[in-house]
Amino acid sequence: MDNKRLFSIILVVFIDLLGFSLILPLLPYYAKTFGASQTITGILIASYAFMQLIGAPILGRLSDRFGRRPVLLVSVFGTFLGFLLLGFANALWMLFASRILDGLTGGNLSVAQAYISDVTDEKSRSKGLGMIGAAFGLGFIIGPVAGGLLSQWGYAVPAFVAAAISFINLILIYAWLPESLTEDKRSHMIEKKPAVNFQSLLVAFQRPFTGSILTVRFFFGLAFVIFQTIFSLYAITKFNFTARDTGFVLTYVGVLSVIVQGFLVGRLTKQYREDVLIMASVVLMGFSLLGWALAPSVFWVYVVMTPTALSGGLLNTLLSSTLTKAVPPQEIGGILGLSAAVESSTRIIAPILGGYSLQQIGAWAPGVFGAIIMVGVSIFVFITIYNHPIVHTLNNSKSVPIPVGE
Repeated sequence: MDNKRLFSIILVVFIDLLGFSLILPLLPYYAKTFGASQTITGILIASYAFMQLIGAPILGRLSDRFGRRPVLLVSVFGTFLGFLLLGFANALWMLFASRILDGLTGGNLSVAQAYISDVTDEKSRSKGLGMIGAAFGLGFIIGPVAGGLLSQWGYAVPAFVAAAISFINLILIYAWLPESLTEDKRSHMIEKKPAVNFQSLLVAFQRPFTGSILTVRFFFGLAFVIFQTIFSLYAITKFNFTARDTGFVLTYVGVLSVIVQGFLVGRLTKQYREDVLIMASVVLMGFSLLGWALAPSVFWVYVVMTPTALSGGLLNTLLSSTLTKAVPPQEIGGILGLSAAVESSTRIIAPILGGYSLQQIGAWAPGVFGAIIMVGVSIFVFITIYNHPIVHTLNNSKSVPIPVGE
């Protein structure tokens, strides 16, 4: 594992997510100043995820062809322009334009994960990807607090600060981050460079093993994002939480996620096969979501957050790690971009499902619905992934298997 490059890309991800999370919690309030209804605000928030659904796979595949560094530069520059547009916004359409631009170019995380895959071997890849997840979590812990403090001078101020952070990130990538696809790797991949189109990316779904991983990514994401997006409404409805109370719980979850991904993932993957950990995590997530739904008191909410953060942090890292090992090197960026697109699709669907079930059935319904999804995921993982022959190849071979036909 190349520690210098690993530290560089982790710093890039942290700075990028810090800028992003400065803005995210403030968007509803910003939109309200332009007279946006709750429905329009929901569409505004969803527009980012929808555009990332389109942009992330393309950026990932472009990074396979042209290198990680130039694509990161383009991506962060798009984010910089998006935040500038947000800061100068004097009409609602400018808010939409800023989120659409940022979503289309904001596939930074999948490209950063591909970079990690380039500079780590298979034994240390889960640890490296876990550290990316930890940097992601740290950004989300610090950013919303900083954004809230800055917003007292106007909602444009956090947008301009986020733009400045993105510009610093752009300089950091240009001046300090070396290309991870070295000449040796490029010469090895030169004749196998994949096409940049959706048809070539969607082939991954037709492969039994990678298709199974992406399916798990979708349904796990659906259940987990229901928790993430509906928790505030759940907490208000069931326990009459204030915004500060909700912030404390989510910060607690964020800190746990950082610990899990930054420290525990590497240790656990040294002792257990990744398919075993995936199986255990989906089962634990199911019980955690059920516990969240039925929690009788605030104390029990905090208790169930621990296994929720543990299983969520493990699954996010392990699914990405397993995907990178199950495709040839020239497809890593594309498959991670496709995985990011799958996750983005859940951020469009989950808030609608969660909000409807909470309003029409009760505060317990989103958690029970998520738990039922995870029961199905557990059965699916046991049948299609757990103890699959390719898993033994991934664990016993130092070379990346090319899953032709799988």
